[in-house]
Amino acid sequence: MKEWVKSLGLAFVLFLLIRTFLVQAFKIPTGSMESTLLVGDFLLVNKLAYGATTPHRVPWLGVDLPELRIPGYESPHRGDIVVFEYPLDRSLDYVKRCVATGGDTVEMRDKVLYINSVPQDEPYAQYLDPTIYRAGEDTYFSSNFSWQKDYLADRTRRGDYHPTRDNFGPLVVPENEFFCMGDNRDHSSDSRYWGFVERKLIEGTPVILYFSWDSSQLFPRLNRIGHLIE
Repeated sequence: MKEWVKSLGLAFVLFLLIRTFLVQAFKIPTGSMESTLLVGDFLLVNKLAYGATTPHRVPWLGVDLPELRIPGYESPHRGDIVVFEYPLDRSLDYVKRCVATGGDTVEMRDKVLYINSVPQDEPYAQYLDPTIYRAGEDTYFSSNFSWQKDYLADRTRRGDYHPTRDNFGPLVVPENEFFCMGDNRDHSSDSRYWGFVERKLIEGTPVILYFSWDSSQLFPRLNRIGHLIE
């Protein structure tokens, strides 16, 4: 019995180490990354690439812990899909695409994304809503965009800046922070609404889709299993 308990304890510790520093499983809960990633996709996330961070809080107890980071072998680049702690609630994990990094200017003009004034070729992005919201038209979400005024490339525009889902910026991305968006651009809660993602919040990058469940058909999406994620 004693040996069995010790083996179980060792297995649990190894599981925590692997999950914390090496690889983590992640399930896609929403359609914000469609059609790159679908609701019901299960991913393996590489946590070594960008460097792993120890848990910042004891689960269930809510006790904060000092954070320690193991350096990664690269930093997120434009176009990378990243998994990160949601800046407004670190108990939640989000998956989005990094579209701009520290020092970049990012803007959108009538649904076209510009980085450093250059229009981006984004074959993975989709726009399902034909409506284009221009200044003053996206009133339902207008309060969500107020944070952007502090990062305008041209601060003289602060008093007359009215960003929308489809038109905003140009904004200057701070160093060690990232602007992340969902590929399903018209239906994604992302950096447009709640701001930049700090480097310390980024947990890893998904590398392989190991399972996919289609809840509408109650059957696995066999053609997606084993796909590498780009």
